[in-house]
Amino acid sequence: MLTIDECFELGYLLKPHGLRGAIVANFDVDEPAAYHKLKTVFLAAPAAPAKLLEYGVERVQPQAGKRVLLTLRGIARIEDAEPLRGSKLYLPLTELPELDEDQFYFHDVIGFTVVDKELGELGTVENFYELPQQDVLAMRYQGQEVLIPVVDELVSHADMEARKIFVNLPEGLLDVYLKPTSREKDEADEFNEP
Repeated sequence: MLTIDECFELGYLLKPHGLRGAIVANFDVDEPAAYHKLKTVFLAAPAAPAKLLEYGVERVQPQAGKRVLLTLRGIARIEDAEPLRGSKLYLPLTELPELDEDQFYFHDVIGFTVVDKELGELGTVENFYELPQQDVLAMRYQGQEVLIPVVDELVSHADMEARKIFVNLPEGLLDVYLKPTSREKDEADEFNEP
């Protein structure tokens, strides 16, 4: 049985479409049309997110943006599709498209050392957060979590062999995370008063 750790999140199911079991899905990938020949998908229902259920795919119809109309084998009525609303869609990591030499998948660089052009080695990649505005890399630096926007100007490339990711941080970014806020200073002053 396939586990979530062996998969990547393709997207999620939004809502049933029509009466014949079709489902509107959001494919959270750069090129949703690249998955138009999808044969199988794995679902993690909101009620049981750790358990993956395999479904055959009958049809993928790209819609506007990242939306697609998905027809799953065995789902032929709106009543069958409704319980799947909100389910996350997964595919095995082996089905990830090949990347250009200077590109990487987020899950591949967890644990890599972050190296800044000016400051040298800073910390370790702990996570990535996919925020509505942009993706950010989470790094542990001097005991603090530091978030670095994943944009070409700041994250240049990864060296997979050396397990390092190279960045060009703007001046002062690290200070934002290390300097105590005025509220924290006030609280520290109150605590230290005789």
